[in-house]
Amino acid sequence: MNEQQRTQAHELYQQTVTDHRNAFDRLDDVHRDAVIDLAADILSAWKRGGRLLVAGNGGSAADAQHLAAELVGRFRHDRPALAAVALATNASTLTAVANDFGYDHVFARQVEALGQEGDVLLVISTSGNSPNCTMAAQVARKRGLRVHGLLGKGGGVLLKEVDGALIAPSDDTPRIQEIHITMCHLLCEILETALEGTA
Repeated sequence: MNEQQRTQAHELYQQTVTDHRNAFDRLDDVHRDAVIDLAADILSAWKRGGRLLVAGNGGSAADAQHLAAELVGRFRHDRPALAAVALATNASTLTAVANDFGYDHVFARQVEALGQEGDVLLVISTSGNSPNCTMAAQVARKRGLRVHGLLGKGGGVLLKEVDGALIAPSDDTPRIQEIHITMCHLLCEILETALEGTA
């Protein structure tokens, strides 16, 4: 790396850290209440023997898988496994549905198969406009699931399809994703704390 490249890298570092801080500084009570409401619905579903389904594409699929892993495994504390399923992890199901019905159906078909009244669907979309998340949300609501979204860029079309949404206060995809994964970690901590002593 030459001197010019190092200077550019320094500038990128500073700009990225500044943008990250600015995005997080815009989080407020509305965002706090959104993640707490999501946690309350998940706890209610688990109390009735239900589950959390999580869907997203690309980096959001990774966040969905990350969240499910923290709940089925552990976050900070040893405790019983918690019922959470990431819908983008089964390659055979995804490719079969995409091939036979179209990619917009890959999550909706799984919600139809797995979702029960009182369960929770969490859709994660940085744009708020993912067609497969939108279709999944529509099917979930018809089946009596509670639907929440981790969204960005104002919420997009998904904002009209969810019961609750945490909209990252940024239009920049990397910053939105950083807020989403932080909120997933916060959600895990809220859930584990609420469940302490209940097992």
